[in-house]
Amino acid sequence: MRRRVLYIPGYDPIPPRRYRELYKREGAEQAAISGYVLETGARTDRTGFGWGASTIIDGQSAQAEFEVLVWSDIVAGSMGQSIPATYAQLARTAWAYIGSGALWRLMRLRRGPVLAALYPIAVLLAQALVAGFAGWLAGWLVSLVATWWAGLPVALVVFVLGLRQWRKLDGKIFAYYLMHDFAFTAQNGGAYPPALQDRITGFAERIAQVAAGDWDEVLVIGHSSGAYIAVSALAQLARARRLPANVALLTLGHVVPMASFLPGADQLRRDLHDLAAQGQVWVDVTAPGDACSFGLCDPVAVSRSVPAGGGGPLVLSAAFTRTLSPEKQKVLRNRWFRLHFQYLCAFDRPGEYDYFQITAGPLTLAERFVNRRHSPGRITTPANRWHYP
Repeated sequence: MRRRVLYIPGYDPIPPRRYRELYKREGAEQAAISGYVLETGARTDRTGFGWGASTIIDGQSAQAEFEVLVWSDIVAGSMGQSIPATYAQLARTAWAYIGSGALWRLMRLRRGPVLAALYPIAVLLAQALVAGFAGWLAGWLVSLVATWWAGLPVALVVFVLGLRQWRKLDGKIFAYYLMHDFAFTAQNGGAYPPALQDRITGFAERIAQVAAGDWDEVLVIGHSSGAYIAVSALAQLARARRLPANVALLTLGHVVPMASFLPGADQLRRDLHDLAAQGQVWVDVTAPGDACSFGLCDPVAVSRSVPAGGGGPLVLSAAFTRTLSPEKQKVLRNRWFRLHFQYLCAFDRPGEYDYFQITAGPLTLAERFVNRRHSPGRITTPANRWHYP
């Protein structure tokens, strides 16, 4: 078995080497737990950034070559916002979801990711209130020994310094990070910004170029926001009749409704429809325990993009409550970001979902889940106000 894996990250400014180190570390742990051989190393195709991997599982050997399709530069560029600009983003993003009615419709699916979207809004407003109170208090104390107009500049300085201090703590709070994330999705009413649209076209060309090689399987993986980017890239190839049958899609921890429920996301809704109509091998893995994703929500069905003949991904649960021991669950409790990345990590009570066997094992995605039905609890509620066609 020879496989090429093209991985599309979510909204993440971190350089792609992070994913290599994560794969190497977690893969070694999973192999030790599950009793197979997994080795990582170099690859033959040095285009872009990636790594190689080989496995021996139940006496069968396989090789895989990974490549990260990078858009972290676009992410980093969208995060370079001043404090006032971030609060302006807050107002625009809140209105994008509330004014369009998307927020209430999203709540009908899963409350977890909606609360995650409201978190930065609530935290940033609380930070402004605390900084404002500190400024008022400092100004009032100065006015006791001077005049009110002498206390005003002091109040303003304390207010600004307070906001700056909160910004410095964002590495632990993640309010600014999440605000930029949701603002990026909501800009233009959900339509792709030009820079991202160009990158998606580039991803599609790269997938087509790789698929032209002699590979048993070309596996495209989209994690988090990368899930809908992967859908759009493959749909572009499908419409051009350039999508070979050996290309499979694995989406992990998707947040598709956060984009597809916005009025301007016509292209994404069309892409969901067209890819579903193509009948390509597509497996979608989420988990109700992942508060940052729309667990068990069929991204095509809930977005009202199901083609006339039906279609869409096989929706599976990573079942964190069964595949992670109570001890591991306790360690990960309230660590939202870490749980959102669990799909790329080792499970100490592994079930049928094994990221490392899927990406580097001897079975294709179709073979691994042949005759598998949707997990119980799959959500197909057509909650979106907007639809395609």
